[in-house]
Amino acid sequence: MNMTHYMELLAVNQPWNLLIFMAIPVVLAETLAITELYLLFTRHYTGWVHSLSRAAGITVGLYFVGVIIYLITNAVIPITQAGEWRTAIDVIAVGCYLIGGLPLIYIALQELGWVNARSSDDDKRKVHAICVALFLVFGHIAMIAGMLDPTLLGNGPSAGQDMPMQHQH
Repeated sequence: MNMTHYMELLAVNQPWNLLIFMAIPVVLAETLAITELYLLFTRHYTGWVHSLSRAAGITVGLYFVGVIIYLITNAVIPITQAGEWRTAIDVIAVGCYLIGGLPLIYIALQELGWVNARSSDDDKRKVHAICVALFLVFGHIAMIAGMLDPTLLGNGPSAGQDMPMQHQH
């Protein structure tokens, strides 16, 4: 079966890659999204839900710093240097996954007081909402593109030909 590097990354080294690159960041990001919705609807900006949201935002942002550095170093650069991208679908899947982490990193920076320190609480909540939305958009594009057969755009191995992964992720 032809698959993108994104999907192959999740499929190899089971269950560890799936946990490291999908389950942990998605659970943290979804926790952030759900708590953000709760805070926006209830306007209870103190208490355990606020603390959970803050902890999830900092944790997922810092986690993505590590994931992005690891994947750029161990996947993106080697795949690019070897000219092994499996059509634009492959680049979109991996690129959107990496881009999706950037808004979460921004949330962590904001929660740590390193950006927007002088902004009002309402402005900070708007930034949170926008960043969560951007993560969801890019994350879903990555998942959808990642599940596609990259040969749909041509220029790849013929359908049915196995594409063994040559890079350790």
